[in-house]
Order: sequence, then structure tokens, then C-alpha cells
Amino acid sequence: MKALTKFVVLAGLFACTINTLPSYAATNALREAINHPNRSAVNKARDVHRHPYETLSFFDVKADSTVVEISPGGGWYTEILAPLLKEKGKYYAAHQPADATSDYAKRTRAAYLEKLASDPVYSAVTVTGFAPDKMYQVAPAGSADVVLTFRNLHNWYEKDKGEASLLTAFKTFHAALKPGGVLGVVEHRLPESKLNTDWTESGYMPQSMVIRVAEQAGFVLDGTSEVNANPKDTADHPKGVWTLPPVLALKEQDKAKYIAIGESDRMTLKFRKKAE
Repeated sequence: MKALTKFVVLAGLFACTINTLPSYAATNALREAINHPNRSAVNKARDVHRHPYETLSFFDVKADSTVVEISPGGGWYTEILAPLLKEKGKYYAAHQPADATSDYAKRTRAAYLEKLASDPVYSAVTVTGFAPDKMYQVAPAGSADVVLTFRNLHNWYEKDKGEASLLTAFKTFHAALKPGGVLGVVEHRLPESKLNTDWTESGYMPQSMVIRVAEQAGFVLDGTSEVNANPKDTADHPKGVWTLPPVLALKEQDKAKYIAIGESDRMTLKFRKKAE
């Protein structure tokens, strides 16, 4: 009987160990991607402000996920997501549309494509198009486990059609996600106490508005995180959020002051598409 009991206990411990292995593997894969040698020193230096490990973990990004990043810009997160997803997952980068007519859109898309062509680690990245004023197919409908957007909402709000652009964008994300899939949003956060100020061109967004528009598009708020919070940011700077690092729009004026504040206070919101 003692031998049988010992066997059962050992079997249970073995089963528990096996069950925990995937989480360790996922942790290691993400850390390896963050430490990948393709990442630039300039981008790595911002990890202290952008917290990629904690942020991507909160958004349930794993090595075998199908992930869509909206408006990846110069590729800060591409340097992490491309190696993470290259072997077992799928990475869609929804950049400027291929048929965009503005010089800025053409230039930034061309620079991003040049970056992808510079290293085999990016060979599996699929580039699609996105604009907040129309419903682009950023990935095959219902295919994505996770859609991510980092510090883009203020651009769509300010440069396009306000909440209408945000709603169209969120509907685009909703269409791309599988039932139960995650939408991860990081954005400069306007304090709710400043809603009555002239904030619309400051680069900051009210968290309450973002949640409301996402819910209008069919999402459910699944969680919030303060991993990207910065209580030193008062969100009332002369040149808006661009006063702070990394832009430092005032250049040398009060530079030490703004470096001491650091990068912006940011909301980190996790939404889900309702399971069917």
C-alpha cells in the first residue's frame, strides 16, 4: 500500500510538472525574442519605459499565436514579434496601405519594407494595409488570436474623424479576431479630471472614451494593467505628449525636467471579442 501511495504521489507531481512546462516555454520564448540580437540598441534602451515582456504577456501573446500589429511604424515591436512568431505563429503587420497617396504614408511604408528586407528574421512577416477611415482587411477574417496597437489612437482621433475613426478602427480589429480573441491597446492616458480642457491635440486620450468606443464595436473589457503607468506625467505639457521623451519637442528647454518625468503615462487595456 505504501508503494502504491508513493507511486500515485510521484505520478501526480510528474503530471503537474508536465502541465507547467508550456508556461515556462512561453516565458522563455518571449524573453529570447526581447533579447534577440536583431534589436537595435536604441530600441532596447526604451524597454524600461515600454515594458515589452509584461505588456505582451498581459495581452496573451505566445510563440504560436496569430498576431496582427496595427500601424507598426518603424518596427519597434516588430523587432520582438517577428522572431517570437517566426517558427510557430503568424505575424501580420498592418502598415500604411499599399495604395496610399500621401508622401508620409509612402515614405514610412517604404522604410518599413526596407527594414523587413534587411534581415532574414523578418522573412515570415506578412504586410497588410490599414487606415482608420475605412474597413481594411488587416488579416483574414476571424483568423487572429491577438490584435495589438501601441500609441496610435490619438493619431486616428486627431487627424481623421474623431470617435468615428476610432469606431471604424475597432470594427476592423473585431473582424480580424477569432471569437474570444484579444485586442491589446496601449495609449497615452488623459486624466479623467482633464476632460473639460483642450486636450484633443495633446496626444493624450481619455481611457473612458477608449473603453466606450471599443464596447460599441462589440468588445468586452477583459482587464486593465498599470504596467505602463507613469504617475509623474501630468499630461499638461506645452507641446503635449511630444514634450516628453523620446521626442523632447522643446529640445534643450527644460530638457532635464522632462527626462526626469520620463515617457508618458499610458493606459494598457485588454479587450476580448465575445465567444460565439
